Amino acid sequence: MIEKEVGDALRERGLTLSTAESCTGGLVAHRITNVSGSSDYYNGGVIAYANEVKVGILRVAREILKDKGAVSAECAKAMANGVRTLLDSDIGISTTGIAGPTGGTPDKPVGLVYIALATKEYVHHEKHIFRRDREGNKLEAADATLEMLKRYVLEVRKAKGLVAQKGRAAGF
Repeated sequence: MIEKEVGDALRERGLTLSTAESCTGGLVAHRITNVSGSSDYYNGGVIAYANEVKVGILRVAREILKDKGAVSAECAKAMANGVRTLLDSDIGISTTGIAGPTGGTPDKPVGLVYIALATKEYVHHEKHIFRRDREGNKLEAADATLEMLKRYVLEVRKAKGLVAQKGRAAGF
């Protein structure tokens, strides 16, 4: 189970995590907290479905929403950094996208999801397009988010001399 593997790695490294979710609606947090002992490393999460929550709680700049939109790499990165800061975590992860079946455009189709991971020194994002129904797109997005988190945490584990207990993984 990936969430247990991620949790064990976070605990081993002494790292904390927080989540900001839009299109996944709390599914990532649900999976993380299904692991017994997740309170050792999981600080909490924000379901930022409405733009006002993104702005008011996560401190996403209105200009990002106006210029790039809520479904954008810039918004995902701001959400991840915002939740990391808000909940005083080492790592913040976020999801924003269009689960469907409505809401898509030619430029931003149904199934488009941006995922971001932020630390104090580092922000990384990924763009995905999933081609399933609404529930399937949410499940795929949650899986991709946990996979990205796993890759990061395992890089931190490997980068012994390059990374202190908390910080940036080289080459991620």
